[in-house]
Amino acid sequence: MNYSFFNESPFQTIISFQKAIETLENIAVSDVAYRATYAKSLLKEIATAPELQTGMQNYDDIKKNEVLIDHLLADLFPTALTNNEIKAVTIPYQNFTFNYTERFKKIIADAGSAFEMVIRDFDDHQFYINNCCLILKSYYKQNVDFIRPFFSDIPDRDGVLHHYRILYNADFLEIIPTENAIALTQEDIDLLIDNYKNIDLWKEKFPKGSWILKGFGIVSLFDATTENAISTLKTNLLKDNTKDIAKGGVVENIFRSIFKIKDLRIGFAIYRADKEKFIRPSQYNSEMKSFLILDNQELDCKSAFFACSFKNLLENKEAFTISNVETMARTAGFEKLAAHLLAQNIKSCVFAPIVKEGKLLGIVELVSGKARELNSINATKLDLVLPYLIDTIERYNNDKEHQIEAIIQREYTTIHPSVYWKFKLESEKYFETINRTKDYIFKEIVFKEVYPLFGQIDVKSSSNFRNETVKEDLIKQLSILLQIVNTENQSSNLMLLEQRKFELQSQLEELKQPLRADTEQQIQRYIETEIHPLLRNPKSSIATQKLEELYFEKLDEKSGMFYHERKKFDNAMSIINKKLANILDQKQMEAQQLYPHYYERFKTDGVEHNLYIGASIAPKKPFDIMYLHNLRLWQLQTLCEMELEHHYLKSSLPYELDVTSLILVFSSPISIRFRMDEKRFDVDGTYNARYEVVKKRIDKANIKGTLDRITEKEKITIVYSHTQEEVEYLKYIKYLQFKNILESAIEKFEIEDLQGVSGLKGIRVKVKNNQKTPLQKVSYQDLLNELN
Repeated sequence: MNYSFFNESPFQTIISFQKAIETLENIAVSDVAYRATYAKSLLKEIATAPELQTGMQNYDDIKKNEVLIDHLLADLFPTALTNNEIKAVTIPYQNFTFNYTERFKKIIADAGSAFEMVIRDFDDHQFYINNCCLILKSYYKQNVDFIRPFFSDIPDRDGVLHHYRILYNADFLEIIPTENAIALTQEDIDLLIDNYKNIDLWKEKFPKGSWILKGFGIVSLFDATTENAISTLKTNLLKDNTKDIAKGGVVENIFRSIFKIKDLRIGFAIYRADKEKFIRPSQYNSEMKSFLILDNQELDCKSAFFACSFKNLLENKEAFTISNVETMARTAGFEKLAAHLLAQNIKSCVFAPIVKEGKLLGIVELVSGKARELNSINATKLDLVLPYLIDTIERYNNDKEHQIEAIIQREYTTIHPSVYWKFKLESEKYFETINRTKDYIFKEIVFKEVYPLFGQIDVKSSSNFRNETVKEDLIKQLSILLQIVNTENQSSNLMLLEQRKFELQSQLEELKQPLRADTEQQIQRYIETEIHPLLRNPKSSIATQKLEELYFEKLDEKSGMFYHERKKFDNAMSIINKKLANILDQKQMEAQQLYPHYYERFKTDGVEHNLYIGASIAPKKPFDIMYLHNLRLWQLQTLCEMELEHHYLKSSLPYELDVTSLILVFSSPISIRFRMDEKRFDVDGTYNARYEVVKKRIDKANIKGTLDRITEKEKITIVYSHTQEEVEYLKYIKYLQFKNILESAIEKFEIEDLQGVSGLKGIRVKVKNNQKTPLQKVSYQDLLNELN
């Protein structure tokens, strides 16, 4: 065993057996003759080594007197207990021991020559201050409770880690001040007690080597492996992040210590009662596996794989133990399970249920590569740890539910972080009254005096494009069906085939006309009910059979129709929406720094967004109209960036889809209310409804006195009512023109009267698309991969 010493200590250490010799002198003059005779004889030998009494400061002197020390301490280290007790002479807190009992010697020998016995989690700081506390307690008689449990981790010959509790006996030690020792006042002591972490203060009051520690101490070790492993397991299982529980093989090492099995491996599986399946908790990834499930994500409990072996586990909630898997492999009905285990070098195993309130939560799997290492006897040790595993599984399930709830709230509801505080406040009120007899009535969430901002970037003529792709797919499908019918043997079902040819040809002719709302559904119903049954009849020729096989391969699994052109169009729309929405979301994170505001966006045939800003949304932060102006400029600049992104994106798509952009300016503050039935915010009150009316009708409006739409590709249209709004936005436009983002030409116009809305005006300005060049054109396939 290696020795190491702390470099700094308030003590000069002198190993002395003076107190033991004094005890021996008292025995020498006692009335017990045989003990007195032995004591006198031993004192005679000790007289030849005066250093045992005066003190020693180097290991060589101790080694030279090893036999004599052993005899001197015989009463403290009785021979009858040497194979049972783990005891040695030491200096407290130092890694320095000698005069071992036989059991201690064996433990050190098994640990190996390179092993160094140290106190777990004990550093220089603690060492110095603990020695100072010894002085406070022993010399200054202060009631300082600095003793805490000490542990040392020692491996056995198989490498299994054992945990030993360290106990010190300081009866044979005395503490003596030197001339360099500082006499402490009560004020000094009080200051030290209040400043445990101030190592410099302790070193000031107890200079290095200013005290003498004379005598010897006795260290006793108690094998607390199981208790300590369980305590460590509890600490590990209580980690906040359940993903960290299994990291670094910590749990596996703990179980190896408890079961004292070097090659013990641990697995785990969650039981899903609703599916009657075992599942592997995916969040642990490779850190914790399941030997039953392996690489699969789940395993049916009723699978023939288990045979009847898991009946007790599932129904009676009892552990299933296999002490010898090779023997079980020769038992009828267990072959599959045994082969599965042997393939993983599992020769013995325990599958123990984790149960709470009669419900099976999961299985803990203990396996070993040696037969009979795990058996029904040592399986009972699981009773010590299963209660903690139950709490962890329950916490895992609760965490999972909370995360699912969080995902639902994040992805499927409109509770934006800016307004979350008000929902939380109302929920807390509900929580505080939930146990009362009266029903709690939720107050409506309303934000008054907020300024709305609306913007959208819309794919131009998307409905026409979609209709054209539908027609293309239908024409291709009908054409192939007509080709198949033409190859059918004319001698069989002649009249029926002629009728089907006529009907298919008629539908092809109909598709030359504009697509009606129900055309697609009618053709689909006709193909499924009239044509597909005809194709399922036995084929008269190989050519017809190959055509039909090719036809069915091209059908979409979900719709049963051709979905080639439509799929390309839908993918193009999805790519546009995703790219533009990502820009908006990222920019929104920056905009929230200007002033907290409510934000929501929607993907349709393009991306539209609503913003609401005002003092009621962020009551802790003073609101100024300047924040509204900042947000308006941010919105205009963000739409410019989205327009520019689309300009460079569209050339990579299978359809060159253009977009139009629109901003609605509304300077009067409104109120918004959270609609409990719809789970979304909406404007509140009849007066505020005018804003929603304008929003819904404006994008299809024309310039007054013309048939031209107010929106145009690659241009941003700003709709407003008042002159001051026009002045404000002209300033923003001038600024963005200076930044080379917008072109110099500005169009101003009046907007046609809409139903219930009149007096609107517009500004239209083109986004420059030549001020930057993309580094590399992205391929359509790369965009698809990114989308998926």
